[in-house]
Amino acid sequence: MSTNKEISTQINKLKKEKDAVLLVHNYQVSEIQQVADFIGDSLELSRKAQNIDAKMIIFCGVDFMAETASILNPGKKVIIPNPAAKCPMAAQLSLKTLLKAKEQNPNVPVVLYVNTLAESKAECDVTFTSANAIQIIQKLNEKKIIFGPDWNLGYYVKKHIPDIEIIPVPAHGFCNTHRLFKNGDEAMELKKKYPEADLIVHPECEPGFQDRADYVLSTGRMYRHCKESPKKIFIIGTEIGMIDRMRREIPGKTFIPANPNAECPTMKRITLKNTYEALLNEGPIVKVPEEIRLKAIKPIERMLQMSK
Repeated sequence: MSTNKEISTQINKLKKEKDAVLLVHNYQVSEIQQVADFIGDSLELSRKAQNIDAKMIIFCGVDFMAETASILNPGKKVIIPNPAAKCPMAAQLSLKTLLKAKEQNPNVPVVLYVNTLAESKAECDVTFTSANAIQIIQKLNEKKIIFGPDWNLGYYVKKHIPDIEIIPVPAHGFCNTHRLFKNGDEAMELKKKYPEADLIVHPECEPGFQDRADYVLSTGRMYRHCKESPKKIFIIGTEIGMIDRMRREIPGKTFIPANPNAECPTMKRITLKNTYEALLNEGPIVKVPEEIRLKAIKPIERMLQMSK
């Protein structure tokens, strides 16, 4: 097999033979998106993982996403095509840092982004995604929360819920890829060129860029907005894999990257070839230890229940 088309054909064949599903994040390369059973953001894929009807899950995303699928599906084989696809942001929140924050702030609820590792999720009260952060935190109705790991997402939350006190863990966590947009000067030049365009950015972007955007949305909500909007041109401030998907699935509209170099290198460690090999060899398997899984599943299920 030398071409993407041949590999894709074999992947589709193996999926049927092995009763496997491919869960694919919006930031994956186009050829992987095209063999997906489900494409989505973290919330959409968490929901799919909770109700999956298959023996095997191939998760084309980064480490914490495959862990979440494993937590929700203990009886299924969960596989990540490349275990080196590790989210740098998730790694920024160490268990030691989180436990210290809890010790210093007793009885303060811990509210963590799903972009965290299972050992941290096991120590929190509820998780959230960029799609449901506001909804979850408003429903908690707390005056103070321990929040991590993304500081920019904390800024987004604080902007919508100004009365809440946020204790960030770590002090200034961030996404390497979304940092590339800086304060959005490049995007504003595009906005001058296309004044009729909607400028849509992800809440992991810097506050200066968020404040200049027309909309600050998760990737799932970006997709829905662009599909339903009467507008024809959109400047998109997130990882470029999202733009590949919208160009393919939403015809008749123009999608311009706010930064064409905004690529997540760890997401791109998943390839069509190693996805095929993962299916063929049924590995590498992601398995969260049962003691951690039983603790981590509670805040994830709470999030899913609260975001209905």
